[in-house]
Amino acid sequence: MRTVIFDLDGTLADTSGDLLAAANACFRGLGHGDVLRAETDAGTALRGGRAMLTLGFERLGVAYSSEDIDAQYPVLLKAYGADIARHTKLYPGAREAVIRLRDAGYKVGICTNKPEGLAEQLMAELAFRDVFHSLVGADTLPVRKPDPSPYIEAVKRAGGEVARSVLVGDTKTDRDTSTHAGVPSILVTFGPGDFDVAALKPEALMSHFDELEEIVSRLIA
Repeated sequence: MRTVIFDLDGTLADTSGDLLAAANACFRGLGHGDVLRAETDAGTALRGGRAMLTLGFERLGVAYSSEDIDAQYPVLLKAYGADIARHTKLYPGAREAVIRLRDAGYKVGICTNKPEGLAEQLMAELAFRDVFHSLVGADTLPVRKPDPSPYIEAVKRAGGEVARSVLVGDTKTDRDTSTHAGVPSILVTFGPGDFDVAALKPEALMSHFDELEEIVSRLIA
């Protein structure tokens, strides 16, 4: 069965606003106020909680250690879970494109480095979870992307075949995951990342979800 597996943050949805708000909640709790800004730090937000905390401490110019990052990480996750979808928006055409794939007989799933519980919560709040056949998060297995195991698990849980699958993502992590799994990747060019995804040489680039069906049909025999 032909299968399309999607990354979540920066691919299906721009989650950067709510991620940054959660990180800023940590810095407010430490008495510093808001440190991170959507205008400049969206790309960092999509690299994860520890990346945001590291950037914030560096911007403050205060001494910090990995223990400080570790101490604030659960605080960040709690703040994020408490207000997970205030600013988050699906990218234009994402919902419609995934539904069209399903209607055409494809299996569709999600493989994300967001903790599984938070990913499930977010997709439910976006009223988008029921469209997907599977969801594998950062803590579903003992390993996360770019290890190929979570991707392979997402394909299997969706009822698909790895040999007839493709990964849609937005970062080097996604590109490396597809390489390790031996499958093609489609990288989106509309995310807020601060790098050139074309330089990663994926099998395809996508500038809008309206292009998804044609690209997928070309990459999956």
